[in-house]
Amino acid sequence: MAYYHKLGTFPQKRHVQFRQEDGSLYAEQLVGTLGFSGLSSLLYHKNPPTRITRIGEPVPYAPKVAEGIKLAPHHLKTLDQTITGTDYLSARKTMMLNSDVAISICNPSERKMDYYYKNGQADEVVFVHEGSGVLLSQMGKLEFREGDYIVIPRTIIHQFHFNDGPVRLLITESFSPIETPRRYRNHFGQLLEHSPFCERDIRAPHELIEYTEGGEHLVQIKKDGLLHQYYYGFSPFDVVGWDGYFYPYALSIYDFEPITGRIHQPPPVHQTFEAHNFVICSFVPRLFDYHPQAIPAPYNHSNVDSDEVLYYVAGDFMSRKGVDRASFTVHPGGIPHGPHPGTVEASIGKKETHEYAVMIDTFKPLYLTEEAVGLMDKNYPMSWLENGPNTTRAADMFD
Repeated sequence: MAYYHKLGTFPQKRHVQFRQEDGSLYAEQLVGTLGFSGLSSLLYHKNPPTRITRIGEPVPYAPKVAEGIKLAPHHLKTLDQTITGTDYLSARKTMMLNSDVAISICNPSERKMDYYYKNGQADEVVFVHEGSGVLLSQMGKLEFREGDYIVIPRTIIHQFHFNDGPVRLLITESFSPIETPRRYRNHFGQLLEHSPFCERDIRAPHELIEYTEGGEHLVQIKKDGLLHQYYYGFSPFDVVGWDGYFYPYALSIYDFEPITGRIHQPPPVHQTFEAHNFVICSFVPRLFDYHPQAIPAPYNHSNVDSDEVLYYVAGDFMSRKGVDRASFTVHPGGIPHGPHPGTVEASIGKKETHEYAVMIDTFKPLYLTEEAVGLMDKNYPMSWLENGPNTTRAADMFD
C-alpha cells in the first residue's frame, strides 16, 4: 500500500540547497527500493545519517529450527505466554519460518525501548493482538491500538512505546516487500471499489518527533541472524521534513470489510497483504452463505502447494477444547484437513460468525523452531477422531 504523504518542511525542489538557521545544509537522504526504481521517500536531517561514532560487537539473533518434526497438523498454544521477554527484541520468539517469511510472537514486559531498531533485510507486519501505544520513527508518530496491522518497511529506524496493560503481538517478517493484493488495485495503484478496505482506512505518521541533541544513541540493526550495534551522537529522529511513498502505516482488522456469497467463499477473499510466496488474510465477523442449501462449514481440502497457518484473535471459535485465543494451527501442504465429524450438518442453518483471526499461507514449507516445540499440542493430529458437533477446528470455520 502506498500513496503520497508528507510531513514537516522541505524545499520545493528535490536535491537543491536547504539550509538550517546557522547556515549549514540539512542532510538529504533518499530511502528507496529496487535500485531507484521502486518506492522511496526523501528525508531531511539535522545531522548526516552516515555519521557513526562506533560499532559494537554483533549479537547472535537467529532462531533454531527444530529437528525431527513429523509431517502432521500442529497446534501451538501460546495464550499462557503472557510475557515472552523484557524488551521488544528479547521478547520476540519465532515460531516458524522459511526463506520467505518468519512468524513470531512478542509479549514484552517493558513499556518503552531505550534503543532504536531497524530490520536491515525484511519488512515487518506487527499485528497488535493486545495493547496500544505509539510507534516512533524517522517519519514521525503513529498511534496504534488493538487490532491494528502495523506495516514497517525495511530499514525504517523505529521504537515502540506501549501504554500500560498487556501487550501481545504477532510479527510477520517478510524478506520481500509487503503489498496490498494486486487484484484490488488499478494500474495507478489506487484501491478499487471492490477492495475490502481503502485508503481512508490507512493511517500514516501524522506528527514529527521533537529533536533533542546530545547523548549516545544505539540503533540495533537486524540482518543475517545478528543484531548489529550502531552508535550515533545524535537521535536518528532528527528529521525536519520528508515526503514520498515509503513509510510505516497502520490498518485495523476492524476496518476490513468481508466479502460474502451465496455459497462458501474460498480464503483468497479474505486476503489483506501479499508478498513473494505468501499472503496474509483477515477473518472477521460476517454473514454465512445464503444459498437455500448452503453448507457454511468448508469442504475438506488439500493445499497441495502451500502451508496454512491460522492465528486465533478473538470470538467464539465453535471449536473443540484447547483451541483458544493466541493459538496457532499449522497445516502443511498436501495433508488434507477439514471439519470434524458432525460439524458439517451442525453448520447448516447458521447465519453468521463473530470470530477474528489472521491467516498466513506460504508457498514454501514452514519449519517449526525449538521455541515452538514446547508449545505443541501433541494430541492435535488425531483430533479428527473425536465425534460431536463441538469438535469443529476453528480454522475450518474460516477457510
